[in-house]
Amino acid sequence: MGRVKGTLIKRVSKELLREYPDKFTSDFEKNKTIVNKVLTTYKRFRNSIAGYITRLIKMKEQEKK
Repeated sequence: MGRVKGTLIKRVSKELLREYPDKFTSDFEKNKTIVNKVLTTYKRFRNSIAGYITRLIKMKEQEKK
């Protein structure tokens, strides 16, 4: 089982997806660099946001199939 994400991470991730829907992909490393450019924050917070965005995008891709 994975760790539970906080509401702040979920809110910021969804906000970033709304603002930049075409920039993010299902690749964690690319998402991490994009989040780093958009936000100035701690490394752990950045990684959590990038991971949650990656997860959301992968879930959307699975729904399309």
